[in-house]
Amino acid sequence: MKTGLIFVLLGAALSAALPGMGSARGTSLVGQAAAGVVTEDPSKFGKVLIMQVLPGTQGLYGFLTAILLLTNAGVMGGSGDFTLSVEKGLAYMFACLPIVIVGYFSAMAQAKAAAGGVGIIAKRPDQSGKGIIFAAMVETYAVLALLISLLAIMNVNGLNI
Repeated sequence: MKTGLIFVLLGAALSAALPGMGSARGTSLVGQAAAGVVTEDPSKFGKVLIMQVLPGTQGLYGFLTAILLLTNAGVMGGSGDFTLSVEKGLAYMFACLPIVIVGYFSAMAQAKAAAGGVGIIAKRPDQSGKGIIFAAMVETYAVLALLISLLAIMNVNGLNI
């Protein structure tokens, strides 16, 4: 039965799409704030660019999760025999949920913190490291969600379902 494959593909699609959407929205938000700073002082471009990149990492985490899921489930580089049970397909899909949910929301939250960091750079460029730390603190939760999803995906094959 190939029904399990549908859930694997859904998990991979959600893993890539939602954190990617959050990262796209997040980097856009910070980019808008950064553009205002660079308009006033082009020499601050490098510092505000770092702030803009930070909310983009969740999209990378989601992409990595999707690739690992497809590889682990045998869809990529596998034998082509997609006879996953519905239960195993669902287990793979649920394993993706931490990065799907946390990836999206943490990208948006990190963007707000990074936009605040752009404000720091605008007024006190010598304090830019503090803005980076504020935004990086939000990253911690995306990394934890990534780790949980990856560990769960790697252990689904061991389930007797």
